[in-house]
Amino acid sequence: MFTLSLGSDAQRSLPEDLLRQASRRLSILGLVGMGLWLVPLLIARLVPGLIGWTGRDILPAPGQLDVVVLIMVAISLAIHFVARNPREGRDFVLQLGLGYQVLTAAAIGYASYFLVVIPRDELRVSWAAIIILVFAALLPTKPRYTAIAAFTAAAMDPITYLIWLAGHGGLQPLGNNLATALFLHAPNFVCAGIAIVISHVYTGLGQQVRKARELGAYELGDLLGSGGMGEVWRANHRLLARPAAIKLIRPEKLGAADPEAARMVQARFRREAQAAASLRSPHTIELYDFGISQDGTFYYVMELLDGVDLDQLVRRFGPVEPARAIPILRQACDSLAEAHQRGLTHRDIKPANVYLCRMGLQLDYVKILDFGLVKSVEGSRDQSMLTAPNLTAGTPAFMAPEVALGEAVDGRTDLYALGGVAYWLLTGRLIFESGSSIQMIAQHIRTPPVAPSQRSEFAIPAELDAVILACLAKSPADRPATAQEVARRLGTIPIAEEWSEARAARWWGSHLPVPTRSARLRRAEDDARRG
Repeated sequence: MFTLSLGSDAQRSLPEDLLRQASRRLSILGLVGMGLWLVPLLIARLVPGLIGWTGRDILPAPGQLDVVVLIMVAISLAIHFVARNPREGRDFVLQLGLGYQVLTAAAIGYASYFLVVIPRDELRVSWAAIIILVFAALLPTKPRYTAIAAFTAAAMDPITYLIWLAGHGGLQPLGNNLATALFLHAPNFVCAGIAIVISHVYTGLGQQVRKARELGAYELGDLLGSGGMGEVWRANHRLLARPAAIKLIRPEKLGAADPEAARMVQARFRREAQAAASLRSPHTIELYDFGISQDGTFYYVMELLDGVDLDQLVRRFGPVEPARAIPILRQACDSLAEAHQRGLTHRDIKPANVYLCRMGLQLDYVKILDFGLVKSVEGSRDQSMLTAPNLTAGTPAFMAPEVALGEAVDGRTDLYALGGVAYWLLTGRLIFESGSSIQMIAQHIRTPPVAPSQRSEFAIPAELDAVILACLAKSPADRPATAQEVARRLGTIPIAEEWSEARAARWWGSHLPVPTRSARLRRAEDDARRG
């Protein structure tokens, strides 16, 4: 077991997912910038003529302003697309955004002094000052980069003013002109100083976030999903560069409402996590490590899978044919069989916990998830580590009657849930569909299920119907005795056409293809920078 690490990373100011959000904001800024250049120009060109306004003397004639606007529109559009699909890394894109900030400030200065008639010798707040603050707030970068960009952008107005002054009889000594330029545009430099403060705050918060996300040798990356029990994050081993998935579970979710309960939950967590880590079936997700962070959060470090769970598989692509469902179910049985022989029941078998993935060169490879959330059935009737005392655990749509009734559970409880998974896989529907969880649980206890063949678009063999309905028997005694027996019966079912490797390859190639080389390269570069 390891504990929360407080090591820092001096090379990065923000975690990768926060940098990605900043990159998206830059993409939006590009569109906003394009609109802010176009709208005033259109107003200046169209509105005066429409309302008969004669004050055109303060507006520039068509020509130079139009060119400046079109150039900035083109640059803004380019920034939008580059930031939307970055190919050179997030840090590069954000530094490109700082360059965009300077160009915008330069264009504002040029338009202010050479193209629009405004007072030249009065202290005023330039649009450049607002731009500096907006970029500092929305595009967090390292303070030194922020300082360079902010002060360069702030200097665009005084530089343009000096150039304009030189062309309009500015005969005073350069020192006097420079002092005047700095005074007239002092708000720009004040905003630049504020931008640096904002950057320091962002950097400090970013380092705190990174520290908070470091679990032992692992650093959290993207949030992959969340549910009632916790969250799952992508993570990387900081030394081995090995990708992983980390499941975080808050102690209150485990019934740790007071110190004594917390100690009991921690003891069960360690004992049952060790039991889960001992499982060696290739169809059980591999548990690399586990621990408790300093704030009491429980976490599992697991292998990172490439694929889709059966819940999303059916929702996105529809039910699967029996020829494909049978090998999926047999692989799940392999995982359950080992756990049951070791005296462990999963108690939450459901489509979302059965993952269909690409494993090396193998396709349609099944992994059973959340085996860290098991219950030991040896020797006592301890509650699951993931449930408070006297609280029923499981998912109502796949809950065996004995679980709902609070009776003893064993491996046959998981076989009932596996029958529900098979039902979903073949029909795209739940065994029972009710308006409330209570009604659904009542149906699991009393109502006989309809055969899946009567609700499926596929021709389901009678033998497969029989296996599924046997798993869904109300009494554990009427179900198959072991997962091996279910696998054996599934293996004897005749099917019209075998689900071959070639068919699997065609399906994966058209529905869940391997990322392109450029996408893999970007991912590798991101991982390398994180390392």
